[in-house]
Amino acid sequence: GVGSRMKTLDGTPKQFLEIDKKPILIYTLECFEREDEIDAIVVVMKDGYIDRTNELIRRFGISKVVKVVKGGETGQESIYHGLLAANNISEGDDIVLIHDGVRPFIDGELIRRNIQSVKKYGSAISCGPSKETIIRINSEGKIEQVIDRSKIWLARAPQSFYLNGILEAHEQVRKEGKTDIIDSCTMMKEMGKKLYIVETSSENIKITTPEDFYVAKGLISRTKEAEN
Repeated sequence: GVGSRMKTLDGTPKQFLEIDKKPILIYTLECFEREDEIDAIVVVMKDGYIDRTNELIRRFGISKVVKVVKGGETGQESIYHGLLAANNISEGDDIVLIHDGVRPFIDGELIRRNIQSVKKYGSAISCGPSKETIIRINSEGKIEQVIDRSKIWLARAPQSFYLNGILEAHEQVRKEGKTDIIDSCTMMKEMGKKLYIVETSSENIKITTPEDFYVAKGLISRTKEAEN
């Protein structure tokens, strides 16, 4: 992504913003680097930033990244490019975890539960319960429905599947001319696939706005204080 909502002064994509002299992207990659069940990482990056990404990967010693590939015009296209790269190194019925580069507050336990869910059910959508009341309105701003909050979950990431299954779904929607489906969860549901949730913490935020960035700084500071 380009991070337009972050409004950086020099237009730097949000994944390169630094907290304690380390880019957000590296915090995220380190989560997967540390996990034994992750064999390889493919990074999808905006054109023009691939060399910069490779340099950061070398500098911070992220050894599991096997490829940095150019993204597409939409999120769907970018994921597809990443899946093709993953398929090129696949040795069988592998599991793929699709994650946001600016979602650094995950851990090995969530990664492992995603993998276990895919092995058991065929899918894993990391979700958190809604803490707010959800309402549905009409075009005039009138409240039409107050939805039972206990039944509302917020889709986050990773979103995980067998590689061959999610790749086949992408191939199918491309044949149908669909190029901007918002995420893998939405795509697989449109394909009629059964999806299962894996609960994740409310701290598993996507750093999209300046407010998110300052929350992330606080979370990282708290983690470092706890370690000391």
